[in-house]
Amino acid sequence: MSEVPTYVLTLTCPDRPGLVHAISSWVVEQGGNILDAQQFTDADGGRFFLRVHVEPTSGEAYDTERLRAAFAPVAEQHAMTWSLVVAEAPCRTLVLVSKEGHCLNDLLFRQSIGALNIEIAAVVSNHTVLERMAASYDVPFHHVPVTKETKADAEAEMLRLVDELDVDLVVLARYMQILSDDACRALEGRAINIHHSFLPSFKGARPYHQAHDRGVKLIGATAHYVTADLDEGPIIEQDVTRVGHQMGPSALVQAGRDVETRVLSRAVGLHAEQRVLLNGARTVVFP
Repeated sequence: MSEVPTYVLTLTCPDRPGLVHAISSWVVEQGGNILDAQQFTDADGGRFFLRVHVEPTSGEAYDTERLRAAFAPVAEQHAMTWSLVVAEAPCRTLVLVSKEGHCLNDLLFRQSIGALNIEIAAVVSNHTVLERMAASYDVPFHHVPVTKETKADAEAEMLRLVDELDVDLVVLARYMQILSDDACRALEGRAINIHHSFLPSFKGARPYHQAHDRGVKLIGATAHYVTADLDEGPIIEQDVTRVGHQMGPSALVQAGRDVETRVLSRAVGLHAEQRVLLNGARTVVFP
């Protein structure tokens, strides 16, 4: 964390004249300086979205709770949904995995070199295959088996860890279990999933083998927020890579893993930096 923390304010509200003036005036009143500001107006929905990065001009850190209390009247006046956080504070993250470790390994490595502003508080898995990987980064590993009979208990344990570890974000890094509607609601807007995309016809097991059989030319991945509608949550990030007839199923799997890791890490980074705002079934993503 820097010597003097900076702060990120994000908000959404009904669009109306004077919003930018109200917010910038409040920043000045609090003795702040705007380092960066990004805004978007959804003309169809009539909503305004804003991300502001602020530093204190006094050279001394704000009392974050006092700052939030000072902004509350502005938010109430304009019917804002908002958040104010310390920009440098890492996003405490819980990672859910099953047997495939490429996404977990990428997140652990990027965290270790400071490429992602996250702190992986723990890894939870329904298998033990990736325990050694987590241990190699000194990250606690929790084996929580899932069967049809124990699914509710497993989810309860996962949610208990979210509360106990003060987790801000849950990442399903190739976690091959479907969360219940109740769990999805409990984690609304703070759980990210990664899955293969541009393979819409190839559902179920071995999608890349199915794609190979059909001779696809593009494969990709989508990172989205988890909702009760399976793989249909608000999209945060997507990418594709070209493939060719000379590539067998194993090469497609490897290409798919590469694009999955890229997309997931970008989505996690955007969320951790408060750059993603929900807009109904869509997102507003500030670069």
